[in-house]
Amino acid sequence: MNLKDKIDIDIFKLIGNVADSMNLETYIVGGYVRDLIMHRPSTDIDIVTIGSGIELTKAVAKIIPHKTKVSVFKNFGTAMIHYTFDNKDWQIEFVGARKESYRQNSRKPIVENGTLEDDQNRRDFTINAMAISLNGETFGELTDPFDGLLDIKRHIIRTPLDPDITFSDDPLRMMRCIRFATQLDFSIMPETFDAIERNKERIKIISQERITEEINKIMLSKVPSMGWKLLDRCGLLAIIFPELVALKGVESVGERSHKDNFKHTMEVLDNVSKNSSYLWLRWAALLHDIAKPVCKRFDGKVGFSFHGHEVKGARMAEKIFRKMKLPMNEPMRYVQKLIQLHLRPISLAEDEVTDSAVRRLLFEAGDDIEDLILLCHSDITSKNIFKKAKYIENLHLVEHKMVEIEEKDRIRNFKVPVSGEEIMEIYGLEPCKTVGILKDKIKDSILDGIIPNDKDAALQLLDKEARAIGLTPKNN
Repeated sequence: MNLKDKIDIDIFKLIGNVADSMNLETYIVGGYVRDLIMHRPSTDIDIVTIGSGIELTKAVAKIIPHKTKVSVFKNFGTAMIHYTFDNKDWQIEFVGARKESYRQNSRKPIVENGTLEDDQNRRDFTINAMAISLNGETFGELTDPFDGLLDIKRHIIRTPLDPDITFSDDPLRMMRCIRFATQLDFSIMPETFDAIERNKERIKIISQERITEEINKIMLSKVPSMGWKLLDRCGLLAIIFPELVALKGVESVGERSHKDNFKHTMEVLDNVSKNSSYLWLRWAALLHDIAKPVCKRFDGKVGFSFHGHEVKGARMAEKIFRKMKLPMNEPMRYVQKLIQLHLRPISLAEDEVTDSAVRRLLFEAGDDIEDLILLCHSDITSKNIFKKAKYIENLHLVEHKMVEIEEKDRIRNFKVPVSGEEIMEIYGLEPCKTVGILKDKIKDSILDGIIPNDKDAALQLLDKEARAIGLTPKNN
């Protein structure tokens, strides 16, 4: 098969010409070839040459007619060119063809120079083991020793060689297998999936950072639940994320039971993913009920309850982020906030939707209120059509009230009109508990609708509250 027309762009011709001048067999390999065949956009290109990838990189970089940045990694025998062309940022990695062997306790291979065949043999999956020639006489010719092209047509993932060896040598490939199945909506061949089950314990030699990188790619897939369910089926989930496994199952006492919270979480995650590609909102969906197993209680009168799981869940999120090596700054705090508030919007509508309660929700959610509402809508997974319709109606009622309150009171992200420094200046105070009490009184009065959200009203209230505890302005 010849793909000359598909790679008829200047950069490939340039690399091919340089390779010919250096008498080097050179190929595009791996994911770019797969994506090219599948008509998926990609700007990450892997080039394999039968010789020195570093020397080829330097020669190519000298004549690329665009601004380039070259990075050389001598220890790995690789080099990379970053350049911008056609309003796209391209990343081209060059490496010499090699063969690899592995030790039992490490995924770092012993590397030797090799042929194209050796290089293709070491690839993780058949769909990633295809190569396209860049040399003049064979430009565009596809080398596909493992029928990767056929596997793309069949929508299947399998390893080029014995899957037990493939996964034992480099256990991260088990995560990549599930990630590719999720991203591409492919099926994993039974013998390949069975090998993941047999080798799952080997994942323990992989760094958390590499595992989390694959998890995040699963999370950003169109239907991320597919990946989590596959991880569960093969046994990897219990090793890398036992807190999620704890959500599984339905417990019954007499005629009372609770839903399977793992299944519910997967539905919520997919619901969010249909409407947002924001990674951290998807993480909030994944973790919104994470504390239900530890908060579960049974009462003969009310059945099962999970009181306080939103508060406990926010605390658990911090521990999970730390364990997963996820960012411990704004993303983590954002996820905590959404977990802690995810019950509030619907619960507000269970009785009367008061202005005060809506003001407090707007104040606490701030600019994340739209994401919170999306999470709440996604959290409505009841199969009872009447109950589901009631929840949706309640949520719309809260949303309508939020718009009214925000237009009238400008509560979202509001700051108390009188600062702590101003209170200290007016009454000649040092930093103390009294300053915080007075400032909170102003804030609560605004949120409760007792005074409007403006400085004059806040100063009048401050004067009244200060005099009540024996304080007078120092200039009186």
